[in-house]
Amino acid sequence: MKRLFDIVFSLVGLIVFSPVLLVIAFLIKKEDGGPVFYRGVRVGRFGNSFRMFKFRTMVVDADRIGGPSTSDDDPRLLKIGKFLRKYKLDELPQLINVLKGEMSFVGPRPEVPFYVNMFTEDEKKILEVKPGITDWASLWNPDEGAILAGSSDPEKTYMEKIRPEKIRLQLKYVREHTFLTDIKIIFQTILKIVRR
Repeated sequence: MKRLFDIVFSLVGLIVFSPVLLVIAFLIKKEDGGPVFYRGVRVGRFGNSFRMFKFRTMVVDADRIGGPSTSDDDPRLLKIGKFLRKYKLDELPQLINVLKGEMSFVGPRPEVPFYVNMFTEDEKKILEVKPGITDWASLWNPDEGAILAGSSDPEKTYMEKIRPEKIRLQLKYVREHTFLTDIKIIFQTILKIVRR
């Protein structure tokens, strides 16, 4: 049921949002001429790596200039990037990952290998389910960048203020997820974005 939902609605989403996707692609290309997409490596279900589609919100080769955590005042951000991140529009291309079966609409946000390598044995249970575009942790903290803004050490701030609760909520999802829970999370996510 969940996979059928993912296939149908990711296809519908890509069709419905295609004009928006084209406009965003044009604006990114216009700002600095670089690639439209950022395809960072993420760790998915059972520890399998995949490349996650996102609209590029930062300068080219940003991951070589700084760490994996990004604050709202990160100098690597493009002008259009700040807007895309605020309204989560940079996440829209992940509908492609959902359609391919690498992600689901709902599930723990996929992490970079750097953070997955820190997982304890208990935390590795997060990898038993397919990663998603949104989950309980995304609802709890929809804007990590705002918390990290102004920090002299964004990585340390992330580890101390964000990661512990994020992991707790992701494990909660793994233990308690149902299709009805997924629908509830999707509606709450839409409401959060609209209210921004």
